[in-house]
Amino acid sequence: MFEDATLTPLCPTSDFYAVLKPHREIDLVEWARSNQPAISAALRKNKAILFRNFKSQDHETFAQFVQAIARPLEYVYRSTPRTSIGEKLYTATEFPRQYSIPLHCENSYQADWPMQLFFYCKQPAAEGGATPIADIAQVTRTLDTSIKETFEKKEVLYVRNYGSGIDLNWQTVFQSQIKAEVEAYCRENQIEYAWKGENLQTRQRRPAMARHPFSQELLWFNQAHLFHVSALEAATRAAMLKIFPPNELPRNAYFGDGSELNEEELTHIRSTYVQAQSVFEWQRGDILMVDNMQVAHGRQPFIGERAVLVMMGNLHTQ
Repeated sequence: MFEDATLTPLCPTSDFYAVLKPHREIDLVEWARSNQPAISAALRKNKAILFRNFKSQDHETFAQFVQAIARPLEYVYRSTPRTSIGEKLYTATEFPRQYSIPLHCENSYQADWPMQLFFYCKQPAAEGGATPIADIAQVTRTLDTSIKETFEKKEVLYVRNYGSGIDLNWQTVFQSQIKAEVEAYCRENQIEYAWKGENLQTRQRRPAMARHPFSQELLWFNQAHLFHVSALEAATRAAMLKIFPPNELPRNAYFGDGSELNEEELTHIRSTYVQAQSVFEWQRGDILMVDNMQVAHGRQPFIGERAVLVMMGNLHTQ
């Protein structure tokens, strides 16, 4: 597939996922421009590719690489805190290092989402800090059939409340200070909204599954397990529920008709992701490219400094 680089398995726990290493020192950006069709074909076959030992010593090179093979996207209607490093270039989710970030597909709560994600390891952690990945086709096959059928029928309702001083405010989420712009975005993306003074509530009903545009597989594709209050640690959850009624929590998830999700089923969903995960160790300069519908990602706790940057590419609308 590549004359000057070799694909080998990335993780022994998966039949997919590959690491691509050049045979000699290669300028990554120029090489990507010349090999864009082959890179796309390799991603369709392998679902995730780790580019290792290429000349990619800085985030500018990383950004140019992504621009060479994809259409970079802004991060709007945000769900996690990130810092903008450059144009359409962000830090990975800024979440306390002692916690894991559960496996998920980026923006799978939205009406549109990036088809590809790109991660750049600027600085691996001294210990931990891996970005585990999981095969969504395996997750879909392994999930209890009755749970899949219920979610597919009822769909997922994401409810968010902005302005409590906890979680992201609406200005950050929508990247705007102007209410009319937020309202326009909501209307365009089938998001119900209601203002309470300067505070905002949004409600968005989304399918629990989506069909991949190339493979035509029907895949599990939602973030119910992340948005639901049961995703919080027990002490944090108890504290939050002392402050807010369930429908006024900064974020929560329900079935599409507003009925409660079953917490045992959510536990099963989370464990199914974990059973499907594969883990590799970051090296400085690594770039990971994933198909965002076929591969979930997360983050393991870490010690020391860790710097992983993210770009998103190629918008897909359901």
